[in-house]
Amino acid sequence: MVVISSQFDSGAITVLDAGDAADIRLALRPDNAADFKQWFHFRASGVRGLPCRYVIENIEDTAYIGGWESYAVRASHDRQRWFTVPTRIEQEQLVFEHVPQADTVWYAYFEPYTWERHQALLGRAQGADLCRLTRLGATLDGRDLDLLTIGTPGEGKRNIWVIARQHPGESMAEWFAEGLIEALLDPEHAPARALLERAVFYIVPNMNPDGSVRGNLRTNAAGANLNREWAAPTPERSPEVLLVRQAMQRIGVDAFLDAHGDESIPHNFVAGCEGNPSFSPRQRALQDAFKAAWLAASPDFQVEHGYGDHQFGPEQLTLATNWVGDAFDCLAFTIEMPFKDTANRPRPEVGWNGERSRQLGASVLLPLLAVLG
Repeated sequence: MVVISSQFDSGAITVLDAGDAADIRLALRPDNAADFKQWFHFRASGVRGLPCRYVIENIEDTAYIGGWESYAVRASHDRQRWFTVPTRIEQEQLVFEHVPQADTVWYAYFEPYTWERHQALLGRAQGADLCRLTRLGATLDGRDLDLLTIGTPGEGKRNIWVIARQHPGESMAEWFAEGLIEALLDPEHAPARALLERAVFYIVPNMNPDGSVRGNLRTNAAGANLNREWAAPTPERSPEVLLVRQAMQRIGVDAFLDAHGDESIPHNFVAGCEGNPSFSPRQRALQDAFKAAWLAASPDFQVEHGYGDHQFGPEQLTLATNWVGDAFDCLAFTIEMPFKDTANRPRPEVGWNGERSRQLGASVLLPLLAVLG
C-alpha cells in the first residue's frame, strides 16, 4: 500500500488519490496564511521497486508558472544524497515517474535545508573562537532568530552583512550561507583570513524560521513576504525584518548580500540598487568591481542573464537590498540561484543543488575581498 505523507519539517503537499502507484494524484498547497503555491516536500512509503507515476494537478495556479519549464523534481532515498527525477509538463500538469530503490523515498521542489541542520550549523559555528552567536529575538511562532558575528570588531573595520532565506522555500540560500560561514571559519582559507583582518561579518543564515518549518514558499507565519517589509516592518507582521533592521542601524553596514533562489532563470546572478533614486556613481563602481571579481572567481556566476534595473517598480525600496543600499549608501546585492539546473554548466543527474550552492557561498569571499578597500 502506497502512503504519501508530509507531516515533518518543511513538508507540504495535498494528496488527492494515492490508491494506485501508477497514478498518484497530488496538488500543491498554499503557504499557511497566503496564496503562494510552488514548494512541495513529501515522502512516499511502500514503493520499493514500483513504477510510480506522480501527477501534480494544479501547477497552472502556482506563483511562478514559468518555473516548471525544464524543471526536474529532486528525490532522495536517505535524505542525504538528492538526485533529479525526469519531469515533464503534460496537459498543464506536472508529471514525474520514478522506480524507488527503497521502501520510502522523499521528493522535494529543491534539496531541503532542515531546521535541525540549521541548529547544527549554529552550534558548530559558535564553537570557533572567531564566532559569536546572538539571539536577536523571537519569530511569531516563538522560534529563535539568530545572528552569527564572525570576526573581531575594531576601529576602522568594515561591517559586512549577509542574510539568507527570507523566502523559506528558497532553501539553496541557506546552503549558500553554510558554505560562506564554513569558509570564513576555516583557518586555512587565505581569503577569509585576509577579510577578517579588515572586516566583521554579521550573518543571519535563516531569516524566516517559521516559514521554513511550516513548508511555505515565500511567507512567514503571518503571511508576510519578508522581502517586501523593509520599508516599514512591524512586530505583529514582520518581526524578523524589524529585529535585523534594528541590529543593522545599531552596528552599521558597509556591504550587504541577500541570498535567494529564482524559479524561472536557470543561472546564478545578482541584482543591485540601480533602480534606487539614490543610486550613486560610487555604488555603480563597487557593483561593477564586485561582479568582475566574482566572474573571475567562479565559473558558476554570470552577468548576461538576470533582472532589469526597475524589475520591482514602486515596491523597490521595500526590498532588503534596495532599502539597505539606500539607507547606508553601500554595496548591496541580492544573490539569485536557480531551482532549475544551470544552463551554462548543467549537471543533469543532480541539477543545481545544496553542495553547488555551498561552494558558490564560499566563492563570494573573493569578490568581497576585491572590493573591501
